Amino acid sequence: MDKKQIIRLIESGRAKNADLSNADLRGTDLRGTDLSGANLSGADLRGIDLRGTDLSGANLSGANLSGANLLGATLNSADLRGANLERANFNGADFANSKMSKDWKNNG
Repeated sequence: MDKKQIIRLIESGRAKNADLSNADLRGTDLRGTDLSGANLSGADLRGIDLRGTDLSGANLSGANLSGANLLGATLNSADLRGANLERANFNGADFANSKMSKDWKNNG
């Protein structure tokens, strides 16, 4: 799926449970989007605005979230193992039952 198709999918509100693995989403506006259950493994989300986004149950393993803004995002039961979380803003984010690497620290 190319970037234009992904943007149309997101804008149509059909990104829930979508397979967006290894997608380059840099520069995409995902604020408040329902990405619950989506496969974002290996996705490039560097510097992206994910404020208020629902990522419940999403697979973010190996994703690059460096510098991303996840202020108030919902990450319940999300898989963040192996994700690059350097300088990401997780203020007010909900991580209940999330899977994270043991060495993760929020330096945001």
